[in-house]
Parts: sequence; C-alpha cells; structure tokens
Amino acid sequence: MRRKAGVGAIHKQKLEQEKYRDKGTEIQENQFEQMSKQMETFRINLEDFATKHKTEIKKNARFRRQFTEMCASIGVDPLASGKGFWSVLGIGDFYYELAVQIVEVCMATNYKNGGLISLDELRTRLIQARGRRKEHQEITNEDLLAAAKKLKIFGNGFSIVPVGRGKYLVQSVPGELSMDHTAVLQQASLSGNAYVSISMLCKELKWEASRAQKSLDHMVKEGLAWLDEQGENEKLYWYPSLFTACIVSKE
Repeated sequence: MRRKAGVGAIHKQKLEQEKYRDKGTEIQENQFEQMSKQMETFRINLEDFATKHKTEIKKNARFRRQFTEMCASIGVDPLASGKGFWSVLGIGDFYYELAVQIVEVCMATNYKNGGLISLDELRTRLIQARGRRKEHQEITNEDLLAAAKKLKIFGNGFSIVPVGRGKYLVQSVPGELSMDHTAVLQQASLSGNAYVSISMLCKELKWEASRAQKSLDHMVKEGLAWLDEQGENEKLYWYPSLFTACIVSKE
C-alpha cells in the first residue's frame, strides 16, 4: 500500500514552490528594469537626434514621418507634448498650426461641398495657402491625417472618412456618418465618376431600393450630395467632395 506524503514532505514542497516563485519574480523585475533603462537610453538618443535634425524634421516630409514612427515605437507622442523638451522642438506646433489651417479650408469650402472635402484637394489648397508663408516646408497626406487627429477636440464636427484605395474625406460638419452613408461615399469614389444611383447601389452593395433611397435622401438633405434629375435612365447623386479626386484619377 502506497504511503501518503508526510507533513514534512508537504512543507518542503511548499518551500520549494515559494523559492521558485520568488526567483521568477526577481527575474521579471530585473528584466523590466533592464528594459526601462534601454527605453530611457533610446529616448535620450532620440531627443539628441531630434535636436540635431530639428530643421530637417520640420521641412522634410519623409524625414518627419520616419521620425514620428521612431517616436511611436517607444511610446512617445510629440504631438501630445505641449511642454518640456518636445515643445522646444516645435514639432507639435507644426501639427497644431496645420490643424488650424485645415479648419480654415474646410470652412471656406463648406458652401459647395456640404462639409466633405477629399484629402487630396485639402492638401492642394493648403499648399497654395501656405506657399506665401511656408514656401520651403513640405506637407503630405500623412501630415494632414496626423494634424486632423487634433480636431477630435471638436467632437464629431471633424472626422476622417476612409473611402477606399488609400483615399480619405475630411468631414467638417456636426453629425456622424452612418455605415450606410460611408458605404455610399466609398462606392462613389470607387466608381471613378463621383456619383451613384439607386440601381448602382442595389447592384454593388446588394441593397434594397428603399435602403439606398433613404441614405441618398439624407445626404442630399445635408448638402453632401447633389441631385441630378437629368440622367438618361434614372436620377444621379453627385458628390462634389470627390470631383477633384475623380478627375485626377482619370488623368
């Protein structure tokens, strides 16, 4: 008959388990300390790098993107730092200034596009507006997307709407677009013509006609789409925010 483990053996086993657990905790703490030191060293080197290349970071769009990617890799957000070292670099100021200019362009074009403007058109207009003041400073669509994040403080008054194939629209009117509205915009963009029709939505999105009509009526009401009743076979719904993007894609 097999004998049960005695009290002494159980106590010994418990001590060994505690010893292994304490050793494991010690190893984890040492690893965390070493990692923290490495990250701090990386951060210091990154700050030195940023100081030496401040001008190039602000003026060279590609260099700036690589720099912000390096920052993101260690959890540093230069855009969110309003004081301390990063404020001295003025990198956050670059994006804040860009965000203000985005608002200016959106407000200036709101009357004709209903509060939706393509990122490409926005960039073109900003380059024209900044040319007189920032003639040697490049801005890219990535810069605009980064700056647009700052506009979240206005709630849903400003947002980014992806419309497929790396294309985006900037919405500058209160009210969130539903998934149906976004799908309609994506279809208008992908068609390459900046317009949709009920039959097109029914065919491509597998919608019922009533669903398509409801979405289109709402977008016309909000000024996001223009109704064309002179189509050959049916009504067409044009999106002025996509005019520039479609023209460029055809060229």
